[in-house]
Amino acid sequence: MTPPPLILVCDHRGEGLSERLGPLGSVGFRLLFATTLRRTRAAMASELPDVVVIDPLSRGGVVELEQLDRQPSERAVPVLVVADPADPLPAVSASRALAHAPWDLIYRDAPLEEYLMRIERLQRQKRALVELDEMRYQAAHDDRTQLLRPHPFQARLKEHFSAAQRHRLDLALLLVDLDDFGRVNKEFDHTVGDRVIARVGAVIRDTLRAEDVGGRLGGDEFAVVLPYTRKVDAARVVNRIREQIRGLSGAIPDAPASVSVSASLGFETYDGTDVDSVEGLRRHAEVALRRAKAAGGDRGLYYRSLDGTE
Repeated sequence: MTPPPLILVCDHRGEGLSERLGPLGSVGFRLLFATTLRRTRAAMASELPDVVVIDPLSRGGVVELEQLDRQPSERAVPVLVVADPADPLPAVSASRALAHAPWDLIYRDAPLEEYLMRIERLQRQKRALVELDEMRYQAAHDDRTQLLRPHPFQARLKEHFSAAQRHRLDLALLLVDLDDFGRVNKEFDHTVGDRVIARVGAVIRDTLRAEDVGGRLGGDEFAVVLPYTRKVDAARVVNRIREQIRGLSGAIPDAPASVSVSASLGFETYDGTDVDSVEGLRRHAEVALRRAKAAGGDRGLYYRSLDGTE
């Protein structure tokens, strides 16, 4: 059963906000009260309220509102700011400080019904933003692997290449292609193939650091961008991904026999000066990938280590 919405009432000014909003407890809300900024921070750390109602003590609420906005974006909470009709500063402060979640302004002497209306509207706005974020995520990410789709991945690759070029930073691009994957779909069925793809996606996701970018480029083709990464470190990542993909071999649900899984990888690096374009970087990685497959697969090759590179 879903618990009632939690309202954190921050009565920092001490002018009766807690008493005014107390009756909301009888109309389907849980109420948590805080009378100081320290207690408000503690409450935000221990529980995630659905809405914060704050009557700030500092001039314009600047200090308190900035503290509320320091919450991580995934924990951003709608805020209803209580203000004096004669003081427009809280509205200005809120518009500047509250960047990550919906907010609204209400006069201190407003009737309870108006508080309730504004709280419920903030809840609806928050739900709409969550739904929009989910739609954006689904549009950008592959359903089976949760890696980026080709166009969003290419956009992120271009962003990282531009940053590396501008600031002379290291960057590596890895391309991954499963070996003889068509055989898996032919010998078993697409259900087994889909399970293998999902597991490969999990291997790649688990390998990524926060700043790395993973994508699924096609049926059994994947790619990884490693910012701030030189050749030696990129080679370690390549080897780790290759070994973990090979480790997927064996029993797969719905497969009547053992499934052999391996991958070929090609990679290229960039130091901010030594590749002329993002297209060139990707072309080099593709050449290395083709050589890895031609050599029998289940290996990773670095473009600059190849003889007679194309």
